Amino acid sequence: MAIRIFITGGTFDKEYNEITGELFFKDTHMREILELGRAHIDVNIRTLMMIDSLDMTDADRKIILENCKQVVEERIIITHGTDTMTKTAKWLAEANMEKTIVLTGAMIPFKFGTSDGLFNMGSALGFVQSLPQGVYIAMNGRCFDFDKVQKNKKTGIFEEI
Repeated sequence: MAIRIFITGGTFDKEYNEITGELFFKDTHMREILELGRAHIDVNIRTLMMIDSLDMTDADRKIILENCKQVVEERIIITHGTDTMTKTAKWLAEANMEKTIVLTGAMIPFKFGTSDGLFNMGSALGFVQSLPQGVYIAMNGRCFDFDKVQKNKKTGIFEEI
């Protein structure tokens, strides 16, 4: 069965304006990421929104939740900004869906060339295929239960709590 990938924005998909020095959203880089990773997996990609997770509202989380409920795929990856990833994961977990959902993101935009996004996405693809139903966060080569992880804002690394 195919894997559903939902795009919500976050650093993963940010671009850099060399003139103004600002980060902005244009389009998702997911197809390019999958091609670079030589992924030969049946995926269905849908962009739900392109926002920074600090700007994400409960209404945005409801859109993510409803889309997860409605799709036929039982294995879902959500690209998400790292600052509020755990909050969205909690929302999804509280819905008690019979699906395997993995949220992942990046600390450095994919377009910078030194991004952790490619590695995190590859990890998420492996985890979503092998884990039982539940909600997880895949960052830094590790997979965490949604309620047993936090982002260390000093180191930029997700840690078990």
